[in-house]
Amino acid sequence: MLDPLICPYCGQRAERPLAEESGMLRCDRCWRRRAFRRLPLLALTGPSGAGKSTVGPALVANLAERLVLAEQDVLWHPELAEDEPGHPRFRRTWLRMAAMLHQSGRPVLLCGTVVPPEFEPLPERALFSGIHYCALTAENTVLARRLRDRPAWRQWDEPRIAETCAFNDWLRAEAATMDPPVRLLDTTTAPLEETVCAVTAWARAVLGEKTLRTTGM
Repeated sequence: MLDPLICPYCGQRAERPLAEESGMLRCDRCWRRRAFRRLPLLALTGPSGAGKSTVGPALVANLAERLVLAEQDVLWHPELAEDEPGHPRFRRTWLRMAAMLHQSGRPVLLCGTVVPPEFEPLPERALFSGIHYCALTAENTVLARRLRDRPAWRQWDEPRIAETCAFNDWLRAEAATMDPPVRLLDTTTAPLEETVCAVTAWARAVLGEKTLRTTGM
């Protein structure tokens, strides 16, 4: 499918998508409508070092038949990651990409650090029936140790580690009050399999699947 902001009839690019609950997308220029799957987007978030990169690949065995799993950092390029709070250009690009993938009929589970204030106000938020957030967190001492153990090319110096720990504290304090609330999973001492099962259960609940089916790891 084309970029959902570009009308296939008149070729104009919309400033704000007009997605209808009935399953149609309307052009804000020529007003023609086209079929559109407005699915839920799942965001597996949390600070660096909490376990997203470890848990994400392990989720494939459990969820690949129901979801498209994607890593947000693959689009982290200078032309998108402009020095603006929340990186809206980067976030908007990911929302358009996820909306295009949704037209295959499978929702996207996006792995990467993001919180509701960075997604919910954007025009592309209208392309989704809802965005659901589950954050992996850990005690700061554990986060710091994990980040210091990373390869040198990832450039985790002490100021950057301190910034990540501050974000971790803020997220843990504010998760329940955000709109929508962010579910927290603590990975400080949790075995990998336990965290994978918890994230799988959360994803299946979002999709309305009451029975937890997992593939042996």
